[in-house]
Amino acid sequence: MTDSSIAKNYQANDNCLANRIILVTGAGDGIGRTAALTFASYGAEVILVGRTVAKLEQVYDEIVASGAPKPAIYPMDLEGATEDHYQEMAGKLFEEFGRLDGLLHNAGLLGQRTPIANYKLSTWQQVMQVNVTAGFAMTKALLPLLEKSEDSSIIFTSSGVGRVGRAYWGAYAVSKFATEGLCQVLAQELEGVGNIRVNCINPGATRTAMRAGAYPAEDPGTLPAPADIMPTYLYLMSAESQGVSGESLDAQ
Repeated sequence: MTDSSIAKNYQANDNCLANRIILVTGAGDGIGRTAALTFASYGAEVILVGRTVAKLEQVYDEIVASGAPKPAIYPMDLEGATEDHYQEMAGKLFEEFGRLDGLLHNAGLLGQRTPIANYKLSTWQQVMQVNVTAGFAMTKALLPLLEKSEDSSIIFTSSGVGRVGRAYWGAYAVSKFATEGLCQVLAQELEGVGNIRVNCINPGATRTAMRAGAYPAEDPGTLPAPADIMPTYLYLMSAESQGVSGESLDAQ
């Protein structure tokens, strides 16, 4: 079977993420929220990163109420974050946890659905900042913590329009092409260095607010919920995926 097939059909053990410390961006909503809840339910201590504290607190409360390991909240606005902010994050996480076993880059912006000829430069820069530059800068700052883990996993979020360009998807599509490239470059650079693997997940059409924004006429009820695609996320975050790096897996 291909890695995507193995991942989609992964049957996780109840404690497959026990004692792992995993950071999730965009953890207040959609796939990020579900991933954070799922990782916690399988034993991980999750660091919830996002810009809306109230949403992060709701996820925090839900995890605590479930009896899973107590999570942490780290508010951050990726659009305005600078290198100093990421270095500060790395320092605080090192003091608190000493290492990082997983990093899920889930936060993202859709931007405009319009021809390139009409695309606003300000929107283009905003999408590239959140979808590409933030992932690069955060990963760079957190690599020393990931290197301290015996088995760590970085997951970037890709898209079908990040493999084959599609009209009117503008900066979003280009940002996902860039994300695929960043994943491949980083995976090659880290090959044989420590125990860090780097992969992309293409979630596919999923019932999220971003999907609704992209396809307002679509019936969300016809789409899989974020929980339905979690086997791929669990596979790449667990020790089962050791040796898998530089891949782009489909969650559906």
